[in-house]
Amino acid sequence: MAETIGAEGRLLHPTVSGIKADWDEALGLVARRFKETIAKHGPDSVALYVSGQLLTEDYYVANKLMKGFIGSANIDTNSRLCMASSVAGHRRAFGTDTVPGLYEDLELADLVVLVGSNLAWCHPVIYQRLAAAKAERPAMKIVVIDPRRTATCDIADLHLALAPGADAALFNALLVAIADQGLTDPAFLNHVTGFEAALAAARQDSDTGLSPADLARFIQLWTSTEKVVTVYSQGINQSATGSDKVNAILNCHLATGRIGQPGMGPFSMTGQPNAMGGREVGGLANMLACHLNIEEPTHRDAVQGFWASPTMADKPGLKAVDLFNAVEDGRIKALWIMCTNPVVSMPEADRVARAIAGCDFVVVSDMMAETDTTRLAHVLLPATGWGEKDGTVTNSERRISRQRPFRAPMGQARGDWAIIADVAKRMGFLGFDWTGPDQVFAEYAALSGVAGQLGSDFDISDYAATDRAAYDALTPFLWPANPRQQGGRFFAKGRFHTPDAKARMLAIVPKAPQGVTQEHTFRLNTGRVRDHWHTMSRTGLSPRLSQHIAEPFLEIHPKDAQSLGLEPASLAHVSNAHGTAILRVLVTDRVAPGHPFAPIHWTGETAPTGRVDVLVPSIVDPISGQPDSKSAPVAIRPYAAGWYGFAVSATPFRPDTPYWARATLGTGMRAELAGETDPEDWQAFARGLFNLGPDVQVLAYADNRRGQHRLAFVQNGKLLAALFIAREPVAVARDYLSGLLGQTAGMETLSGQPGADKPDNGAIVCSCFGVGVNTIARAIVEEGCLTLDALGAALKAGTNCGSCRPELKGLITRFAIPERQAAE
Repeated sequence: MAETIGAEGRLLHPTVSGIKADWDEALGLVARRFKETIAKHGPDSVALYVSGQLLTEDYYVANKLMKGFIGSANIDTNSRLCMASSVAGHRRAFGTDTVPGLYEDLELADLVVLVGSNLAWCHPVIYQRLAAAKAERPAMKIVVIDPRRTATCDIADLHLALAPGADAALFNALLVAIADQGLTDPAFLNHVTGFEAALAAARQDSDTGLSPADLARFIQLWTSTEKVVTVYSQGINQSATGSDKVNAILNCHLATGRIGQPGMGPFSMTGQPNAMGGREVGGLANMLACHLNIEEPTHRDAVQGFWASPTMADKPGLKAVDLFNAVEDGRIKALWIMCTNPVVSMPEADRVARAIAGCDFVVVSDMMAETDTTRLAHVLLPATGWGEKDGTVTNSERRISRQRPFRAPMGQARGDWAIIADVAKRMGFLGFDWTGPDQVFAEYAALSGVAGQLGSDFDISDYAATDRAAYDALTPFLWPANPRQQGGRFFAKGRFHTPDAKARMLAIVPKAPQGVTQEHTFRLNTGRVRDHWHTMSRTGLSPRLSQHIAEPFLEIHPKDAQSLGLEPASLAHVSNAHGTAILRVLVTDRVAPGHPFAPIHWTGETAPTGRVDVLVPSIVDPISGQPDSKSAPVAIRPYAAGWYGFAVSATPFRPDTPYWARATLGTGMRAELAGETDPEDWQAFARGLFNLGPDVQVLAYADNRRGQHRLAFVQNGKLLAALFIAREPVAVARDYLSGLLGQTAGMETLSGQPGADKPDNGAIVCSCFGVGVNTIARAIVEEGCLTLDALGAALKAGTNCGSCRPELKGLITRFAIPERQAAE
């Protein structure tokens, strides 16, 4: 989307200690400080923290520098937070981190099970493929397994709202049923070890939280359907027992031989654009490039020999949580962060912020100038962003694609691979003299050939001779790509990458989530919303993307809201030993009692009290090191707001109130506000908020008895800004008021509502075309648009990315006139 790739907020030149610098000065300083730190304290005193949004070439160069030349494996990635448990599960079962199947398997399957995966919002393109396949073949069944009722449930034949954390128990129950009904595949089990132990563990009693009828229905669907694909994502991975949950799923597919064949198999859906590329290139601290093992001397020697490097890391490095613990206690003294915002996204985010602030030397490469993390850096390096980057990425089905730039780098921004290579050369290292990403890719492909000779499944050596012309013409391809195998699926023939070539079924004993106390009685689930990405450094720039959900919120069950005295649209104070957050209350039965939900995206730049990862404890899966982001023990109480406010302005502003959340508008900015005590003068408060002088005319209304204050600031008859204050959550037409900025304004502005001749479109549902809920309701009720196709034809709603289609379907159900619907 063009709104996210403009010049606003971009880091356009290097800075050193906040002062503009040239590249030579900045890179020289980085190289010198890293060399000095290593010389004084050893290679493990430095670290790189990178990102699943880097291109594969960037990842490759960073890992080559860190593991092969600095000689430490202290390089980890924010992908540790989203899919490390899947990696661990794959490696334990298959001997390698390999996704067996392809996207088309979701369309070929007769049953698709979505476990902890809100596909509709987090992977909307794949969701639309699945929805289209079901529409074409209505006999296809879809099961959604998620404690929370999400938009993905729109296409589900069965939603299993299991107890949070009970995924392993559910798949253990399935494994028992498979065995007891004689549905194992004896021929395939000849290629598997551990079946008896896995089955014995599965027979231990454990609670799924499901009714017997729902449990039986799921087991019947799975066991009676040969072509089954089980898709899993963050609801499985982001757990203190995520690796076990992955292996519980894999156990069922291995026991039945439903793997690596068309329309059947387990399928890990990654969370970031190039999480798979990072996995392949050894981006995690416990891996080497091309699926080689850092613990294996033969593999280390082969990579070191290929790189002709002076050293090689001989043990796994620190995983993300441990890495920042080491920053905090001073073991890591120089830290380079690339393309990620850990001050917001890491668990115990406040502690991570303090750790980075106390680090001797911090470098941040980013495309954005002001994030919670860049503010703590000694050196900032401007990197290219989407639309400017040149390289390759790998998707969840192992398909490698070119990302081609369609615009020149902004300012002095450079590709991450080139920045890293220049630092390496300044540190005196050889082997970093590439002139373009094509040469990096070719070297990487050549290394994969070495890995293939060692038995690795990741071998794309067909591309080892790639030159610039071939690189520019590169079309998407599935790996592997070598003389022995071209693309396709894995493991159908029962040959795995373990010493005896057999898969491993693991004995999984479900473990209860940790940490609930008398004080912290709720378990907070965290995740994404439809239109924002990670910490919003780019999506937050888009007015359209912010129209759907403009502030952080807390989904809470009606029973919990009632017991706590939380009113809809009020504010909740959420806390534990690690931090606090203030979130807008959304009362809904989409969540279970005791298990509220909050989104992860808001930051110190957009809503300081909405940084929910301050509440997530640093509890990790002991195998994968992935944090448990779905089960933070918290206490909840009403936030004692003395007043609520809503503000709009034609120019950006940063509030200074106990609670605020701001969002960009096409014509300025809007914000939700709240505080505990009134200022002495609301007009003075508003002028300070908007930075308006006394010459700007004010239109005002006040009802002191009811605590209502409404102010509109006008210059030359045009609305510059407006502030609405009330004792309860402010009831005004927000999108209507936002649209008045820059328009002729009079006293009618203070009503906060459009007149009869100016219908209110309502809150945005379709961000692509800016279609509001009221517009949709009118089309349903007045024009008889009772299908998604009819709404699309009338309003364009749902006809682009399609991620709003579940909401559109819900609105049809809500607003349709029963008689007319029956007639249709």
